[in-house]
Amino acid sequence: MAVGEETSWTPTRSRLRYGDHSPSIVISGDEPGYDLDLFCIPNHYAEDLEKVFIPHGLIIDRTEWLARDVMKEMGGRHILALCVLKESYKFFADLLDCIKALNRNSDRSIPMTVDFIRLKSYCHDQSTGDIKVIGGDDLSTLTGKNVLTVEDITDTGKTTQTLLSLATQRDPKMVKVASVLVKRTPQSVGYRPDFVGFEIPDKFVVGYALDYNKYFRDLNRVCVISETGKATYKA
Repeated sequence: MAVGEETSWTPTRSRLRYGDHSPSIVISGDEPGYDLDLFCIPNHYAEDLEKVFIPHGLIIDRTEWLARDVMKEMGGRHILALCVLKESYKFFADLLDCIKALNRNSDRSIPMTVDFIRLKSYCHDQSTGDIKVIGGDDLSTLTGKNVLTVEDITDTGKTTQTLLSLATQRDPKMVKVASVLVKRTPQSVGYRPDFVGFEIPDKFVVGYALDYNKYFRDLNRVCVISETGKATYKA
């Protein structure tokens, strides 16, 4: 897309087909994205990205909507917000900020405490399916709690299923999952979170704290990594 051209992106906001899940924005597989020249991209990443896929402002606006959905589903209860480190920290912080803003003007406000867990399932740009808990607080804190698990992306769904299995062993009252991205991939086990920001095609994306071997977390936007970027930062 050249500077000055109108974007052709017309994302579809539709209800998911699975149960009573929150609506999501569905991005088609032929979505062209946005030219890098239209955004303030750090020079050191100029050759490492194909395009901007989801602008930061759209992510924030969508997060505000998800906060409203969380309030509808979980308002009036004490919530333990569980952040899946490291990639989820930006979405976690933004979502909680939006919930706190709603709390100030709601009769069903949500008192919240926070906790953290760290999982690993990626090697380079592939989800391995081998899920490892490599850090985080003791999950015994989930016992008897209403838990909102916040993650960055649902890829195959195996990581989330493993986390839910670990969480339910601690006998929480409720576990809901919010994910800013859900990827359409043939490797999916069919799991969908309760609250979804965007459904995206099977592309490897970085930015908004999503990384490739620890790089690109400093981008505010969700971008598609280039083959040059993969080669440059391959471990």
